Amino acid sequence: MRAWAVTEPGPIDIRPLRLVDKPDPRPGAGELLVRVRACGVCRTDLHVAEGDLPVRHADVTPGHEVVGEVVELGPDAAGFSLGDRVGVAWLHSTDGTCDRCVRGAENLCAASVYTGWDVDGGYAELVTVPAGFAYPLPSGIDDVSIAPLLCAGIIGYRALRRTGLLDDLGADSDRPKRLGLYGFGGSAHLCAQLAIALGIEVHVLTRGEQSRRLAADLGAASVGDATDVPPVSLDAAITFAPVGELVPVAMRALDRGGVLSIAGIHLTDVPPLNYERELFYEKEIRSVTANTRADGAEFLTLAARHGVRATTHEYPMSQADRALADLAAGRFDGAAVLVADL
Repeated sequence: MRAWAVTEPGPIDIRPLRLVDKPDPRPGAGELLVRVRACGVCRTDLHVAEGDLPVRHADVTPGHEVVGEVVELGPDAAGFSLGDRVGVAWLHSTDGTCDRCVRGAENLCAASVYTGWDVDGGYAELVTVPAGFAYPLPSGIDDVSIAPLLCAGIIGYRALRRTGLLDDLGADSDRPKRLGLYGFGGSAHLCAQLAIALGIEVHVLTRGEQSRRLAADLGAASVGDATDVPPVSLDAAITFAPVGELVPVAMRALDRGGVLSIAGIHLTDVPPLNYERELFYEKEIRSVTANTRADGAEFLTLAARHGVRATTHEYPMSQADRALADLAAGRFDGAAVLVADL
């Protein structure tokens, strides 16, 4: 099959991603073989290509927002049939037996394996996935629109949950909960839609005129530059931009007892924090590590119910390197999606 491979991680302008021939994968026990129809382009793919995330698998094929069709069932694969449309996401597998898996925190499993990092992903014609980690996809959403939901959407939902705002939605209050989003790319614009649909007041702080226009169009209560002070104190914030310098900025914007959730898998160094200005009054910083399958199932259900849709920009699969370069340069709002043409 034709597939993209990270042949030598490095800056995207030296072309670390190359189109190569690889043997067709075969499904093992309990696995599905999926023909790729679309694959979202995630910033994590860029981190893998550029080496921000250490290489775990030589010549790995990125891509973990995969929409495709089941074309072969491995031995004992259950829950799916040939021809089913499925989603393949970031979490590829876990051991299923450790204390974290048993208590529902499989995202923290020390033996977890990730699509497009530890094993080949969806920038290819074919991909395999354990049946237990594949998502049945709701009807009524086309391949391109649903692809970014499989990571950008799910991880944004996990980050939103980590703020604690969803636990307080039913509480009596004289005003809606206030959420700040720092950075407004693929994940943030999906998180914003769901938060607004759930009655949360969203304030977006991001660089780039395109992203600010998109935030306003989606109903943000205010929109400003990434380092601006929002017009109100925030009950919670999420940093989507992988920029450590934004952490103290966001912490200063929080109200007493506020929580900052850091959504990215990679973050540049965080400057020293001033205790009085940025941590006092029981403010908290919480990281986000991958997601559980339950997060994914919950988010896909909520997205279908509330009409959450990605703003997408299509690229042929044969131009995956250009899509990543455009992502690195901030040339589009929303999310890029690769469409099969190999």
